[in-house]
Amino acid sequence: MPAVKEYPFYLKSTVILFGLILLVYVFAQLADVMIPLAFAAFIAILLNPISNWLEERKVPKILAIGLAMLLGAVLLAGLFYFLSTQVIQFGDSLPMLKKKFAELFITFKDWVATTFNYSVQKQDKLIKDAMDNSQAMVGRTLGNVLSTFGLLFVLPVYIFLILFYKVLILNFLFEVFSEENSKQVAEVLKETKSAIQSYIQGLLIEMLIVAIMNSAALVLLGVKYGILIGVIGAILNLLPYIGGIIAIALPVLMATVTKDGYSTQLGVIIAYMVIQFIDNNILVPRIVSSKVQINALISIVVVLLGNMLWGLSGMFLSIPFVAVLKIIFDRIDTLKPWGKLLGDTVPTKPKGAGWSRTKKKAVLPEE
Repeated sequence: MPAVKEYPFYLKSTVILFGLILLVYVFAQLADVMIPLAFAAFIAILLNPISNWLEERKVPKILAIGLAMLLGAVLLAGLFYFLSTQVIQFGDSLPMLKKKFAELFITFKDWVATTFNYSVQKQDKLIKDAMDNSQAMVGRTLGNVLSTFGLLFVLPVYIFLILFYKVLILNFLFEVFSEENSKQVAEVLKETKSAIQSYIQGLLIEMLIVAIMNSAALVLLGVKYGILIGVIGAILNLLPYIGGIIAIALPVLMATVTKDGYSTQLGVIIAYMVIQFIDNNILVPRIVSSKVQINALISIVVVLLGNMLWGLSGMFLSIPFVAVLKIIFDRIDTLKPWGKLLGDTVPTKPKGAGWSRTKKKAVLPEE
């Protein structure tokens, strides 16, 4: 049997790099198709146990899938109904809030002019330039909102078809790889399904607990629309690290607009710090991180990259996507180092003699 030709490292790394660039380019160009498919795949995996449970009880397959999707739709509609009632109440006070915010903004500009010797006219010009430059961003945001509404129409179709053809998709994945790898493929698929289900369930449980704690803290502190802001903060908290910063800014801003003094703002910051401590040290390790073990550095990087690639949708999809990659990497010998890089297991000491902390006495060559 002829020996397999071993290519040099620089050639292999170059091919891999170009392959990754091509893959990212394709994902970016096909975002309108790939984003709903990705969301549909994750939701289908989440609804699959309900569909299977109904089919085991002699419910026809199409009806079982429909009932599982109906249950998910009812829960989602309940959440939207709750948020809409809170938003309506918020809209009633919007004129008063705008007036109060305008007064605070004028005070802030006067403070900047006095403290930093930067005139109000220059500030207004700076704000005007920023608003002019942000028109493109507003257009993109509007486009994202419209695409989200379009997503709501096409998503149920994708979910239904993925659940209906799941056996066909699984058989395809088994047949693509050689027969001797069938056991390995089965393990990867089983762990991927379990990881995604556990991750999404963990996120939902974490979001519910954080929403209750946020809302309770804001209501006790007397922050107006505390329940609405608390729930929005819990939803934003699904975005690792970045969402938490935005979530704490909302109640602080609301307290600044609606209350005099700074005691409420200080109370909000302390309460959210306590909630974040409980979330990061108790909820996430026990509910979420135990299911998807991705270290903090990789989490932040992939969330930012997901935002650059697919916007807000990419930020939500990035962590489950990397979790799937880690499962695959851990099952392939040549890719195991990459799986370790993504994980949160920190080695006690580095490998390799060159990284040893103990200094050895130099041995001089004999003359």
